[in-house]
Amino acid sequence: MEKTVAVIGLGAMGRPVVGHLRAAGIPVVACDLDEAAVAAAESLGAMPATSAADAARKAQVVAVFVPTDDDVAAVCLGPEGVLAGLADEGVLLLCSSLRPETCERVAAAAPPGVHVLDAALTGGVRRAGAGQVNLLVGGDAEVLERIRPVLEPWTSAIHHLGSLGAGQVGKTANNLVHWAQICAITEALELARRFGVSVPVLRRALMDGPTDSRTLRELDQMRLTWHAKDLANTAAMAHRVHLDVPVADTAREVMRGIAVADVARLLAGGPLHPLPDA
Repeated sequence: MEKTVAVIGLGAMGRPVVGHLRAAGIPVVACDLDEAAVAAAESLGAMPATSAADAARKAQVVAVFVPTDDDVAAVCLGPEGVLAGLADEGVLLLCSSLRPETCERVAAAAPPGVHVLDAALTGGVRRAGAGQVNLLVGGDAEVLERIRPVLEPWTSAIHHLGSLGAGQVGKTANNLVHWAQICAITEALELARRFGVSVPVLRRALMDGPTDSRTLRELDQMRLTWHAKDLANTAAMAHRVHLDVPVADTAREVMRGIAVADVARLLAGGPLHPLPDA
């Protein structure tokens, strides 16, 4: 039977997922507090929902793309939440960046027969727009295989990492590498600039060596959002397993002082931070 997918949260990540699902001919139910976002999804052929529970009643798979752990709890739990509407053998995908304990809390509230997977996305807004996000999944592998056909239209790769919460652990590992790279790259380029080396020329040279990365290549396109949340999650998860994470601690401090305008100025050959008299 063809599965209907409910997409809850029609922001930068959820909105393009609706488009890719509809382009693949998959029925979609759209739910968001922003009526204009729902209307835009309707223009693509999605059906509107009045609440998270209403969306879940109309679908077999529900994908949640809301920003925070508290938002996920609000959307999934309670009398108007997803779990109040999802039928037997329904699947709830937690696609937000979350702490594993939030996934566990939602799964513990799921009625018998309802499956919860955490399905964290990597690749950012541009990859979401292109339908090329990398999906890191935790939970029942057989359930994942069963719903794979409704994941493939908006992903480039799907990785099953282990039990529930493993996808979020993988996403946090990804985020730590990402933000640490940005700190290292900007610091290295600024060091070279102060020694009179052209930043654009050096950056191109680094792309031909072992330091090449998507972060280095696409740094000028990044919005630098969510670093505070991502690195706070890293710290909380590290504390849970009694691990010191000095790189994460440093990145958390450094990223507070790096803005999009700073990166743009540096990549154009100027100083990372404005000069005192600027």
